[in-house]
Amino acid sequence: MNIIAFFGAIELGLLYALVGIGVYLSFRVLDFPDLTVDGSFPLGGAVAATLIANGIDPYLATGVAIFAGGIAGLITAFLNVQFKILHLLASILTAIALYSINLRIMGKPNVSLLGQSTAIAPLEELLNFMPSWVATPLILLILVLLIKFCLDYFLNSELGLAMRATGTNPTMAKAQGIYTDRLILLGIVMSNALVAFAGALFAQLYGFADVTMGMGTIIFGLAAVIIGERLITNSSVQWATFSAILGAISYRIAVAFAFNLDFLGFQTQDLNLVTAILVGIALISPKSLPKKLSSK
Repeated sequence: MNIIAFFGAIELGLLYALVGIGVYLSFRVLDFPDLTVDGSFPLGGAVAATLIANGIDPYLATGVAIFAGGIAGLITAFLNVQFKILHLLASILTAIALYSINLRIMGKPNVSLLGQSTAIAPLEELLNFMPSWVATPLILLILVLLIKFCLDYFLNSELGLAMRATGTNPTMAKAQGIYTDRLILLGIVMSNALVAFAGALFAQLYGFADVTMGMGTIIFGLAAVIIGERLITNSSVQWATFSAILGAISYRIAVAFAFNLDFLGFQTQDLNLVTAILVGIALISPKSLPKKLSSK
């Protein structure tokens, strides 16, 4: 694998780091398995691409995409909180509905952004003294770290601590006067807004939005969280969010290496197989290793 392909894997890993952080917020902080991300990721791309293709400012288009993702999360959380629909089922219902909604938004299965101005382009021009395959990952790294620090600050605030208490022990949180339903709504809105943001950036960086681009997004997000947790065992908020970022980058680099090792014979259509193998290794190895060592 050459250096350009390596930086390309890092770039994609940083994009999916936003998904990883969003999944961490729902899956770990709120203990809310949320499959809405399979719909909110392409929703962000569809909204941003359609607006930009129709002459709307890229920054405004990205903001609308983030808002749309938050609304998708709100629908899932509302179905769960207000109507007591199981969180998995509520998120599946929303994700299924979003497939049709994304088609409605784009008016066709995909939208091209080739030749269109994007939110990243002005930032790349500021770094025109370095190759684009270095500048783009650097921009994404700064953006991801900024979001990470903002989320760390929030989760350590009074409201954030209440949200963490809601995910850890909702019964006790209610007994302490915490409005757990509202915090679930807020947390799932934030999670899907982040995922939609990733989708909007994906569409702008790679020049297209497609209705199928969200397939497996939840798996990629969980892979980032699980692999990151195996690399960094410290469970504090600061390290947990960092581990999601590191997990996403490590995952994409590992996938890139797997596809570049000819003797393994992996092809593009084997992405889900490679993901399953990597996550399986991450889940099995750290648990089995201490047992093997202790038995010697």
